Amino acid sequence: MTDSKTLAELIARGEKDAPAIRAPERETMSFAGLQALCSETVGVLNGAGIGRGDRVAIVLPNSPEMATAFVSIAAGGTAAPLNPAYQAKEFEFYLSDLAAKAVIVLAGGDSPVIEAAGKLNIPLIPLTPDTQGPAGAFTLSPPAGEATSAGGFAGADDIALILHTSGTTSRPKIVPLSHANIAASARNISAWLELKPEDSCLNVMPLFHIHGLIAAVLSSLYAGASVACAPGFNALKFFAWLDEIKPSWYTAVPTMHQAILARAGRNQEIVARNPLRLIRSSSSSLPAPVMTELEEVFSAPVIESYGMTEAAHQMASNPLPPRERRPGCVGIAAGPEVAIMGPAGELLATGATGEIVIRGDNVTAGYENNEKANAENFTNGWFRTGDQGVMDGKGYVTLTGRLKEIINRGGEKISPREVDDVLMTHPAVAQAVVFAMPHNKLGEDVAAAIVLREGKEASDNDIREFAAERLAAFKVPRKIVLLEEIPKGATGKLQRIGLAEKLGLVE
Repeated sequence: MTDSKTLAELIARGEKDAPAIRAPERETMSFAGLQALCSETVGVLNGAGIGRGDRVAIVLPNSPEMATAFVSIAAGGTAAPLNPAYQAKEFEFYLSDLAAKAVIVLAGGDSPVIEAAGKLNIPLIPLTPDTQGPAGAFTLSPPAGEATSAGGFAGADDIALILHTSGTTSRPKIVPLSHANIAASARNISAWLELKPEDSCLNVMPLFHIHGLIAAVLSSLYAGASVACAPGFNALKFFAWLDEIKPSWYTAVPTMHQAILARAGRNQEIVARNPLRLIRSSSSSLPAPVMTELEEVFSAPVIESYGMTEAAHQMASNPLPPRERRPGCVGIAAGPEVAIMGPAGELLATGATGEIVIRGDNVTAGYENNEKANAENFTNGWFRTGDQGVMDGKGYVTLTGRLKEIINRGGEKISPREVDDVLMTHPAVAQAVVFAMPHNKLGEDVAAAIVLREGKEASDNDIREFAAERLAAFKVPRKIVLLEEIPKGATGKLQRIGLAEKLGLVE
Protein backbone atom coordinates (compact mmCIF):
# COMPACT_ATOMS: atom_id res chain seq x y z
CA MET A 1 0.00 0.00 0.00
CA THR A 2 1.29 3.48 -0.89
CA ASP A 3 2.15 6.09 1.72
CA SER A 4 -0.77 8.10 3.06
CA LYS A 5 -0.31 11.88 2.99
CA THR A 6 -3.53 12.99 4.71
CA LEU A 7 -5.64 11.87 7.64
CA ALA A 8 -8.49 10.87 5.34
CA GLU A 9 -6.10 8.59 3.42
CA LEU A 10 -4.59 7.31 6.68
CA ILE A 11 -7.88 6.04 8.15
CA ALA A 12 -8.80 4.49 4.80
CA ARG A 13 -5.89 2.05 5.25
CA GLY A 14 -7.75 -0.19 7.70
CA GLU A 15 -10.04 -3.06 6.72
CA LYS A 16 -13.64 -1.84 6.91
CA ASP A 17 -14.72 -4.35 9.57
CA ALA A 18 -11.46 -4.28 11.54
CA PRO A 19 -11.45 -2.68 15.02
CA ALA A 20 -10.16 0.93 15.05
CA ILE A 21 -11.20 2.65 18.32
CA ARG A 22 -11.72 0.80 21.59
CA ALA A 23 -12.25 1.78 25.21
CA PRO A 24 -12.80 0.06 28.55
CA GLU A 25 -16.42 -1.11 28.95
CA ARG A 26 -17.40 0.07 25.45
CA GLU A 27 -18.19 -1.54 22.11
CA THR A 28 -15.54 -1.23 19.40
CA MET A 29 -15.68 1.26 16.51
CA SER A 30 -14.61 -0.24 13.19
CA PHE A 31 -12.58 1.52 10.52
CA ALA A 32 -15.79 1.83 8.48
CA GLY A 33 -17.44 3.51 11.47
CA LEU A 34 -14.50 5.88 11.91
CA GLN A 35 -14.53 6.80 8.21
CA ALA A 36 -18.28 7.47 8.35
CA LEU A 37 -17.84 9.63 11.49
CA CYS A 38 -15.07 11.64 9.79
CA SER A 39 -17.19 12.28 6.70
CA GLU A 40 -20.19 13.25 8.79
CA THR A 41 -18.14 15.57 11.05
CA VAL A 42 -16.45 17.33 8.13
CA GLY A 43 -19.88 17.81 6.53
CA VAL A 44 -21.38 19.24 9.73
CA LEU A 45 -18.46 21.63 10.21
CA ASN A 46 -18.50 22.68 6.53
CA GLY A 47 -22.22 23.48 6.86
CA ALA A 48 -21.43 25.68 9.88
CA GLY A 49 -18.80 27.65 7.97
CA ILE A 50 -15.68 25.74 9.09
CA GLY A 51 -13.42 24.26 6.43
CA ARG A 52 -9.82 23.60 5.45
CA GLY A 53 -7.37 25.83 7.31
CA ASP A 54 -9.91 26.91 9.95
CA ARG A 55 -8.69 26.32 13.48
CA VAL A 56 -10.90 24.44 15.88
CA ALA A 57 -9.79 24.19 19.51
CA ILE A 58 -10.70 20.91 21.19
CA VAL A 59 -11.22 20.91 24.97
CA LEU A 60 -12.34 17.44 25.98
CA PRO A 61 -11.37 14.94 28.68
CA ASN A 62 -9.21 11.97 27.67
CA SER A 63 -11.62 9.56 26.05
CA PRO A 64 -12.27 7.70 22.79
CA GLU A 65 -14.35 10.74 21.74
CA MET A 66 -11.28 12.97 22.17
CA ALA A 67 -9.38 10.65 19.78
CA THR A 68 -12.14 10.52 17.15
CA ALA A 69 -12.84 14.26 17.45
CA PHE A 70 -9.18 15.01 16.76
CA VAL A 71 -9.06 12.70 13.72
CA SER A 72 -12.42 13.89 12.35
CA ILE A 73 -11.83 17.61 12.81
CA ALA A 74 -8.26 17.50 11.50
CA ALA A 75 -9.46 15.54 8.45
CA GLY A 76 -11.24 18.63 7.14
CA GLY A 77 -9.93 21.52 9.23
CA THR A 78 -7.11 22.29 11.66
CA ALA A 79 -7.33 20.69 15.11
CA ALA A 80 -5.91 22.53 18.12
CA PRO A 81 -6.23 20.27 21.19
CA LEU A 82 -5.85 22.12 24.51
CA ASN A 83 -5.23 20.86 28.03
CA PRO A 84 -8.67 20.71 29.71
CA ALA A 85 -7.00 21.55 33.05
CA TYR A 86 -6.19 25.13 31.95
CA GLN A 87 -7.77 28.04 33.80
CA ALA A 88 -9.90 30.67 32.04
CA LYS A 89 -6.98 33.12 31.62
CA GLU A 90 -4.82 30.40 30.07
CA PHE A 91 -7.61 29.43 27.67
CA GLU A 92 -8.00 33.09 26.75
CA PHE A 93 -4.31 33.30 25.83
CA TYR A 94 -4.26 30.10 23.77
CA LEU A 95 -7.56 30.70 21.94
CA SER A 96 -6.47 34.23 21.06
CA ASP A 97 -2.95 33.14 20.04
CA LEU A 98 -4.37 30.38 17.83
CA ALA A 99 -7.04 32.62 16.27
CA ALA A 100 -9.48 29.76 16.91
CA LYS A 101 -12.66 29.88 14.82
CA ALA A 102 -14.62 27.59 17.19
CA VAL A 103 -14.17 25.53 20.34
CA ILE A 104 -15.35 21.93 20.78
CA VAL A 105 -16.60 21.35 24.34
CA LEU A 106 -18.37 18.51 26.10
CA ALA A 107 -22.13 19.10 25.99
CA GLY A 108 -23.36 20.09 29.45
CA GLY A 109 -19.79 20.61 30.73
CA ASP A 110 -18.59 23.57 32.80
CA SER A 111 -15.04 24.04 31.52
CA PRO A 112 -13.46 27.48 32.08
CA VAL A 113 -12.95 27.59 28.29
CA ILE A 114 -16.64 28.52 28.01
CA GLU A 115 -15.98 31.80 29.82
CA ALA A 116 -12.80 32.44 27.80
CA ALA A 117 -14.51 31.77 24.45
CA GLY A 118 -17.39 34.03 25.46
CA LYS A 119 -14.98 36.91 26.14
CA LEU A 120 -13.39 36.44 22.73
CA ASN A 121 -16.70 35.90 20.88
CA ILE A 122 -15.59 32.46 19.69
CA PRO A 123 -18.55 30.12 19.08
CA LEU A 124 -18.81 26.91 21.10
CA ILE A 125 -19.63 23.60 19.43
CA PRO A 126 -21.04 21.12 21.98
CA LEU A 127 -20.00 17.47 21.47
CA THR A 128 -22.39 14.81 22.76
CA PRO A 129 -20.86 11.32 23.17
CA ASP A 130 -23.09 8.50 21.97
CA THR A 131 -22.80 6.35 25.08
CA GLN A 132 -25.03 3.65 23.54
CA GLY A 133 -22.92 3.49 20.38
CA PRO A 134 -19.36 2.26 19.77
CA ALA A 135 -16.34 3.85 21.48
CA GLY A 136 -15.69 7.31 20.07
CA ALA A 137 -19.14 7.90 18.54
CA PHE A 138 -20.43 11.45 18.97
CA THR A 139 -22.60 14.18 17.48
CA LEU A 140 -21.76 17.87 17.11
CA SER A 141 -24.27 20.72 17.50
CA PRO A 142 -22.68 23.80 15.94
CA PRO A 143 -24.50 27.12 15.79
CA ALA A 144 -25.99 27.92 12.37
CA GLY A 145 -23.61 29.49 9.89
CA GLU A 146 -23.04 29.97 6.18
CA ALA A 147 -21.48 26.99 4.43
CA THR A 148 -17.74 27.30 3.79
CA SER A 149 -16.29 27.49 0.29
CA ALA A 150 -13.27 25.47 1.48
CA GLY A 151 -15.14 22.25 2.20
CA GLY A 152 -14.24 18.59 1.94
CA PHE A 153 -11.17 16.72 3.13
CA ALA A 154 -7.87 18.55 3.57
CA GLY A 155 -4.82 18.09 1.34
CA ALA A 156 -1.29 17.00 2.22
CA ASP A 157 0.01 20.57 2.60
CA ASP A 158 -2.91 21.81 4.69
CA ILE A 159 -2.25 22.23 8.42
CA ALA A 160 -3.81 19.33 10.32
CA LEU A 161 -2.63 20.08 13.84
CA ILE A 162 -1.56 23.17 15.77
CA LEU A 163 0.25 22.80 19.09
CA HIS A 164 2.19 25.14 21.35
CA THR A 165 5.65 24.34 22.68
CA SER A 166 5.75 23.95 26.46
CA GLY A 167 7.10 27.46 27.01
CA THR A 168 8.99 26.77 30.24
CA THR A 169 11.51 29.53 29.60
CA SER A 170 9.68 31.87 27.23
CA ARG A 171 6.39 32.57 25.51
CA PRO A 172 5.09 29.30 23.96
CA LYS A 173 5.74 29.03 20.22
CA ILE A 174 3.08 27.87 17.74
CA VAL A 175 3.99 24.68 15.87
CA PRO A 176 1.91 24.03 12.73
CA LEU A 177 2.05 20.43 11.48
CA SER A 178 0.76 19.58 8.02
CA HIS A 179 -1.15 16.44 7.07
CA ALA A 180 2.03 15.25 5.35
CA ASN A 181 4.04 15.83 8.57
CA ILE A 182 1.76 13.84 10.85
CA ALA A 183 1.09 11.08 8.31
CA ALA A 184 4.87 10.67 7.88
CA SER A 185 5.38 10.44 11.64
CA ALA A 186 2.55 7.89 12.01
CA ARG A 187 4.17 5.88 9.18
CA ASN A 188 7.61 6.06 10.83
CA ILE A 189 6.37 4.83 14.23
CA SER A 190 4.12 2.16 12.73
CA ALA A 191 7.00 0.78 10.63
CA TRP A 192 9.53 1.04 13.47
CA LEU A 193 7.36 -0.96 15.88
CA GLU A 194 6.32 -3.36 13.08
CA LEU A 195 2.65 -2.78 13.90
CA LYS A 196 0.18 -5.18 12.29
CA PRO A 197 -3.64 -5.02 12.08
CA GLU A 198 -3.89 -7.49 14.97
CA ASP A 199 -1.97 -5.14 17.30
CA SER A 200 -3.80 -3.03 19.86
CA CYS A 201 -2.36 -0.10 21.81
CA LEU A 202 -3.61 0.86 25.28
CA ASN A 203 -3.39 4.66 25.30
CA VAL A 204 -2.89 6.25 28.72
CA MET A 205 -1.24 9.42 27.38
CA PRO A 206 -3.15 12.73 27.36
CA LEU A 207 -4.62 13.38 23.93
CA PHE A 208 -3.81 17.08 23.89
CA HIS A 209 -0.15 16.01 23.58
CA ILE A 210 1.79 14.93 20.49
CA HIS A 211 2.91 11.64 22.11
CA GLY A 212 -0.63 10.30 22.59
CA LEU A 213 -2.03 11.73 19.36
CA ILE A 214 0.65 10.39 17.03
CA ALA A 215 2.45 7.51 18.77
CA ALA A 216 -0.66 5.84 20.18
CA VAL A 217 -3.59 6.87 17.98
CA LEU A 218 -2.30 7.63 14.48
CA SER A 219 0.51 5.05 14.32
CA SER A 220 -2.06 2.37 15.20
CA LEU A 221 -4.57 3.56 12.60
CA TYR A 222 -1.80 3.82 9.97
CA ALA A 223 -1.13 0.11 10.50
CA GLY A 224 -4.82 -0.79 10.29
CA ALA A 225 -4.57 -1.65 14.00
CA SER A 226 -6.69 -0.50 16.94
CA VAL A 227 -6.13 1.88 19.82
CA ALA A 228 -7.95 1.63 23.15
CA CYS A 229 -8.40 5.03 24.78
CA ALA A 230 -8.42 5.01 28.57
CA PRO A 231 -9.92 7.99 30.45
CA GLY A 232 -6.49 9.38 31.32
CA PHE A 233 -3.69 7.69 33.24
CA ASN A 234 -4.66 5.88 36.42
CA ALA A 235 -2.08 3.48 37.88
CA LEU A 236 -4.77 1.92 40.11
CA LYS A 237 -6.88 0.97 37.08
CA PHE A 238 -4.08 0.18 34.63
CA PHE A 239 -3.99 -3.56 35.36
CA ALA A 240 -7.78 -3.93 35.15
CA TRP A 241 -7.61 -2.23 31.72
CA LEU A 242 -4.78 -4.57 30.73
CA ASP A 243 -7.00 -7.53 31.64
CA GLU A 244 -10.02 -6.22 29.74
CA ILE A 245 -8.39 -4.67 26.65
CA LYS A 246 -5.61 -7.26 26.26
CA PRO A 247 -3.39 -4.84 24.32
CA SER A 248 -0.20 -5.91 22.58
CA TRP A 249 1.61 -2.71 23.66
CA TYR A 250 1.35 0.60 25.41
CA THR A 251 3.33 3.85 25.26
CA ALA A 252 3.92 6.24 28.19
CA VAL A 253 6.27 8.72 29.82
CA PRO A 254 8.77 7.46 32.45
CA THR A 255 6.79 8.73 35.47
CA MET A 256 3.83 6.61 34.31
CA HIS A 257 6.01 3.53 33.87
CA GLN A 258 7.31 4.04 37.41
CA ALA A 259 3.79 4.31 38.83
CA ILE A 260 2.83 1.11 36.99
CA LEU A 261 5.89 -0.71 38.36
CA ALA A 262 4.99 0.36 41.91
CA ARG A 263 1.76 -1.66 41.58
CA ALA A 264 3.00 -4.51 39.40
CA GLY A 265 3.91 -6.80 42.31
CA ARG A 266 0.30 -7.25 43.40
CA ASN A 267 -0.91 -7.73 39.79
CA GLN A 268 1.45 -10.46 38.59
CA GLU A 269 -1.36 -12.82 37.57
CA ILE A 270 -2.88 -10.18 35.27
CA VAL A 271 0.55 -9.48 33.76
CA ALA A 272 1.15 -13.21 33.20
CA ARG A 273 -2.14 -13.80 31.36
CA ASN A 274 -1.86 -10.66 29.20
CA PRO A 275 1.60 -10.77 27.58
CA LEU A 276 2.71 -7.59 25.84
CA ARG A 277 4.71 -7.63 22.60
CA LEU A 278 6.50 -4.41 23.53
CA ILE A 279 6.44 -1.38 25.81
CA ARG A 280 7.32 2.06 24.43
CA SER A 281 8.71 4.99 26.41
CA SER A 282 9.17 8.55 25.20
CA SER A 283 8.93 12.31 25.96
CA SER A 284 11.64 12.27 28.65
CA SER A 285 14.63 10.17 29.64
CA LEU A 286 13.88 6.65 30.91
CA PRO A 287 16.26 5.78 33.78
CA ALA A 288 18.15 2.57 32.97
CA PRO A 289 17.00 0.79 36.21
CA VAL A 290 13.36 1.47 35.27
CA MET A 291 13.88 -0.02 31.81
CA THR A 292 15.48 -3.13 33.34
CA GLU A 293 12.67 -3.56 35.87
CA LEU A 294 9.94 -3.08 33.23
CA GLU A 295 11.50 -5.77 31.03
CA GLU A 296 11.77 -8.15 33.99
CA VAL A 297 8.18 -7.58 35.17
CA PHE A 298 6.48 -7.69 31.76
CA SER A 299 8.90 -10.04 29.92
CA ALA A 300 8.70 -7.65 26.95
CA PRO A 301 11.26 -5.40 25.28
CA VAL A 302 11.13 -1.73 26.28
CA ILE A 303 11.66 0.57 23.30
CA GLU A 304 12.87 4.02 24.36
CA SER A 305 12.16 6.65 21.71
CA TYR A 306 13.06 10.31 21.33
CA GLY A 307 10.47 12.77 20.13
CA MET A 308 9.35 16.37 20.15
CA THR A 309 6.42 18.43 18.90
CA GLU A 310 8.35 20.05 16.03
CA ALA A 311 9.04 16.59 14.58
CA ALA A 312 5.40 15.49 14.90
CA HIS A 313 6.87 13.30 17.67
CA GLN A 314 9.40 10.58 16.79
CA MET A 315 12.99 11.38 15.75
CA ALA A 316 15.13 8.48 17.00
CA SER A 317 14.36 5.20 18.73
CA ASN A 318 15.88 2.03 20.02
CA PRO A 319 15.01 -0.83 17.66
CA LEU A 320 13.01 -3.98 18.35
CA PRO A 321 14.91 -7.20 19.13
CA PRO A 322 17.02 -8.85 17.87
CA ARG A 323 18.70 -5.50 17.19
CA GLU A 324 20.47 -3.84 20.09
CA ARG A 325 18.51 -1.84 22.69
CA ARG A 326 20.60 0.38 24.93
CA PRO A 327 19.38 1.56 28.33
CA GLY A 328 19.95 5.30 28.76
CA CYS A 329 20.23 5.85 24.99
CA VAL A 330 17.55 7.16 22.60
CA GLY A 331 18.59 4.83 19.80
CA ILE A 332 19.14 5.48 16.11
CA ALA A 333 17.44 7.67 13.49
CA ALA A 334 13.85 6.38 13.23
CA GLY A 335 12.30 8.34 10.38
CA PRO A 336 14.05 11.66 9.86
CA GLU A 337 17.79 12.13 9.37
CA VAL A 338 19.63 12.83 12.62
CA ALA A 339 23.04 14.52 12.99
CA ILE A 340 25.15 16.41 15.55
CA MET A 341 25.86 20.09 14.87
CA GLY A 342 28.43 22.49 16.26
CA PRO A 343 27.68 26.06 17.36
CA ALA A 344 28.69 27.52 13.98
CA GLY A 345 26.29 25.25 12.05
CA GLU A 346 28.91 22.67 11.07
CA LEU A 347 28.03 18.94 11.24
CA LEU A 348 30.33 17.18 13.72
CA ALA A 349 32.18 13.89 13.41
CA THR A 350 31.19 10.66 15.15
CA GLY A 351 31.81 10.80 18.90
CA ALA A 352 31.73 14.62 19.15
CA THR A 353 29.29 16.29 21.53
CA GLY A 354 27.02 18.96 20.07
CA GLU A 355 23.42 19.88 19.33
CA ILE A 356 21.14 17.19 17.92
CA VAL A 357 19.62 18.26 14.59
CA ILE A 358 17.03 16.63 12.34
CA ARG A 359 15.44 16.94 8.90
CA GLY A 360 12.70 14.95 7.20
CA ASP A 361 9.10 14.87 6.00
CA ASN A 362 7.74 14.72 9.54
CA VAL A 363 9.42 17.98 10.62
CA THR A 364 7.45 21.25 10.75
CA ALA A 365 8.28 23.82 8.07
CA GLY A 366 8.71 26.42 10.82
CA TYR A 367 7.11 28.19 13.77
CA GLU A 368 4.18 30.46 13.01
CA ASN A 369 4.74 34.25 12.97
CA ASN A 370 8.12 33.89 14.67
CA GLU A 371 11.03 34.88 12.43
CA LYS A 372 13.43 35.09 15.36
CA ALA A 373 12.71 31.52 16.53
CA ASN A 374 12.92 30.19 12.97
CA ALA A 375 16.28 31.90 12.42
CA GLU A 376 17.59 30.42 15.69
CA ASN A 377 16.16 26.93 15.22
CA PHE A 378 16.71 26.20 11.53
CA THR A 379 20.22 26.04 10.03
CA ASN A 380 20.95 24.90 6.46
CA GLY A 381 17.69 22.94 6.33
CA TRP A 382 18.27 21.23 9.69
CA PHE A 383 16.03 21.78 12.72
CA ARG A 384 18.02 22.38 15.91
CA THR A 385 16.38 20.43 18.74
CA GLY A 386 17.97 22.32 21.65
CA ASP A 387 19.21 18.98 22.99
CA GLN A 388 22.87 18.21 23.48
CA GLY A 389 24.08 14.76 22.58
CA VAL A 390 26.61 12.48 20.96
CA MET A 391 26.33 9.85 18.21
CA ASP A 392 28.53 6.77 18.06
CA GLY A 393 29.84 4.87 15.05
CA LYS A 394 26.69 2.70 14.87
CA GLY A 395 24.42 5.75 14.81
CA TYR A 396 23.20 5.40 18.41
CA VAL A 397 22.42 8.77 19.97
CA THR A 398 22.89 9.52 23.67
CA LEU A 399 21.41 12.71 25.09
CA THR A 400 23.73 14.56 27.44
CA GLY A 401 21.26 17.28 28.38
CA ARG A 402 18.95 20.03 27.28
CA LEU A 403 21.15 22.99 26.32
CA LYS A 404 19.00 25.33 28.42
CA GLU A 405 19.16 22.92 31.39
CA ILE A 406 22.95 22.46 31.53
CA ILE A 407 24.04 23.72 34.97
CA ASN A 408 26.82 26.32 34.84
CA ARG A 409 28.51 26.12 38.26
CA GLY A 410 31.11 28.88 38.16
CA GLY A 411 32.12 27.87 34.62
CA GLU A 412 31.95 24.12 35.26
CA LYS A 413 29.23 22.62 33.03
CA ILE A 414 27.15 19.81 34.52
CA SER A 415 24.60 17.66 32.68
CA PRO A 416 21.65 17.06 35.03
CA ARG A 417 20.90 13.77 33.24
CA GLU A 418 24.32 12.34 34.16
CA VAL A 419 23.69 13.07 37.85
CA ASP A 420 20.10 11.72 37.58
CA ASP A 421 21.47 8.40 36.31
CA VAL A 422 23.87 8.06 39.24
CA LEU A 423 21.24 8.94 41.87
CA MET A 424 18.79 6.47 40.33
CA THR A 425 21.19 3.60 41.04
CA HIS A 426 20.81 4.20 44.81
CA PRO A 427 18.69 1.28 46.09
CA ALA A 428 16.34 3.58 48.02
CA VAL A 429 15.70 6.08 45.21
CA ALA A 430 12.54 5.76 43.06
CA GLN A 431 12.78 9.09 41.22
CA ALA A 432 15.48 11.73 40.89
CA VAL A 433 15.43 15.06 39.10
CA VAL A 434 18.58 17.18 39.17
CA PHE A 435 18.25 20.90 38.50
CA ALA A 436 20.01 24.25 38.86
CA MET A 437 19.50 26.38 41.94
CA PRO A 438 20.80 29.95 42.20
CA HIS A 439 24.11 30.55 44.02
CA ASN A 440 25.33 34.03 44.97
CA LYS A 441 28.98 33.38 44.03
CA LEU A 442 28.92 30.54 41.48
CA GLY A 443 25.81 31.65 39.62
CA GLU A 444 24.28 28.17 39.79
CA ASP A 445 24.75 25.08 41.91
CA VAL A 446 23.46 21.52 41.71
CA ALA A 447 20.26 20.48 43.49
CA ALA A 448 18.18 17.30 43.35
CA ALA A 449 14.57 16.39 44.11
CA ILE A 450 14.24 12.79 45.28
CA VAL A 451 11.31 10.42 45.84
CA LEU A 452 12.21 7.33 47.86
CA ARG A 453 11.00 3.83 47.09
CA GLU A 454 8.06 2.62 49.15
CA GLY A 455 9.31 1.13 52.42
CA LYS A 456 12.91 2.34 51.91
CA GLU A 457 14.78 4.94 53.94
CA ALA A 458 17.69 7.25 53.17
CA SER A 459 18.68 10.71 54.38
CA ASP A 460 19.85 13.53 52.14
CA ASN A 461 23.36 12.95 53.57
CA ASP A 462 23.24 9.23 52.67
CA ILE A 463 22.35 10.09 49.08
CA ARG A 464 24.98 12.82 48.84
CA GLU A 465 27.71 10.45 50.13
CA PHE A 466 26.55 7.81 47.63
CA ALA A 467 26.85 10.37 44.80
CA ALA A 468 30.25 11.59 46.04
CA GLU A 469 31.70 8.09 45.57
CA ARG A 470 30.59 8.06 41.93
CA LEU A 471 30.85 11.65 40.70
CA ALA A 472 33.39 14.45 40.60
CA ALA A 473 32.93 16.71 43.65
CA PHE A 474 31.54 19.64 41.64
CA LYS A 475 28.71 17.43 40.26
CA VAL A 476 27.47 16.24 43.67
CA PRO A 477 24.16 17.94 44.58
CA ARG A 478 24.69 20.57 47.30
CA LYS A 479 20.99 20.46 48.14
CA ILE A 480 18.82 17.35 48.17
CA VAL A 481 15.08 17.72 48.74
CA LEU A 482 13.18 14.57 49.73
CA LEU A 483 9.58 14.68 48.46
CA GLU A 484 6.47 12.49 48.39
CA GLU A 485 5.99 13.59 44.78
CA ILE A 486 7.98 15.72 42.35
CA PRO A 487 5.94 18.46 40.62
CA LYS A 488 5.17 17.50 37.01
CA GLY A 489 4.06 19.26 33.86
CA ALA A 490 0.64 18.73 32.29
CA THR A 491 1.76 15.67 30.33
CA GLY A 492 3.38 13.90 33.29
CA LYS A 493 6.91 15.01 32.41
CA LEU A 494 9.29 16.05 35.19
CA GLN A 495 10.45 19.58 34.44
CA ARG A 496 13.81 20.88 35.63
CA ILE A 497 13.37 24.49 34.61
CA GLY A 498 11.57 26.42 37.33
CA LEU A 499 11.86 23.57 39.88
CA ALA A 500 14.12 25.56 42.23
CA GLU A 501 11.43 28.24 42.40
CA LYS A 502 8.60 25.71 42.90
CA LEU A 503 10.50 24.11 45.80
CA GLY A 504 11.28 27.43 47.49
CA LEU A 505 15.03 27.33 46.80
CA VAL A 506 15.09 30.82 45.25
CA GLU A 507 15.55 33.71 47.67
